[in-house]
Amino acid sequence: MELPVVQPVTPKERADAVANRQRILDAATRLFAENGVGCTSMDAIAAAAGVGKGTVFRRFGDRASLALAVLDASETTLQEAMIRGPAPLGPGAPPRDRLLAFGDAMLDRLEEHHEILLEAEISHGSYLRSEPHAVHRTHTRHLLAQLRPDADNEYLVDVLLAPLTARVFTDQRHHRGLTLKQLKAGYADTVCRLTRDC
Repeated sequence: MELPVVQPVTPKERADAVANRQRILDAATRLFAENGVGCTSMDAIAAAAGVGKGTVFRRFGDRASLALAVLDASETTLQEAMIRGPAPLGPGAPPRDRLLAFGDAMLDRLEEHHEILLEAEISHGSYLRSEPHAVHRTHTRHLLAQLRPDADNEYLVDVLLAPLTARVFTDQRHHRGLTLKQLKAGYADTVCRLTRDC
């Protein structure tokens, strides 16, 4: 008779450690947005978070790892809003309104984190096969299927997600000078035309 395997118990993190981690992530998010990742030191992040530099290094290792942690946190927040948040980004709104809210949320996220997101897309060549992108594809495909059950939504989902990538956003926003308002209006117009639901 085989004995059951006892799963190792993951030690619960202390409340102060959880609070420190969140303070570090909040400070890094703000400073990365204000100064860019390359111009933000770990010293500055530690000072803004009110913790020692050693705490930041022990927790995250280096600036690149901290930047990815900021990205993970913002992706988790976005997905939580899509799945359980209030309408129109969350459930309960018409599919077109949800697509528009998703586009707005993605563009806001790009505005805040475009440098980190661009680095993630470039460094990890398989971005289009990444878990976050798969979630975005599934969400968009689900909403499109409700609006255009007759269409090739496998293709249309790519059309709607392409302008929400960091490469396209960075070119439009930072090289060609389009405003965030223009990008949101353009995305809304694209959704309207593709879904024929204006």
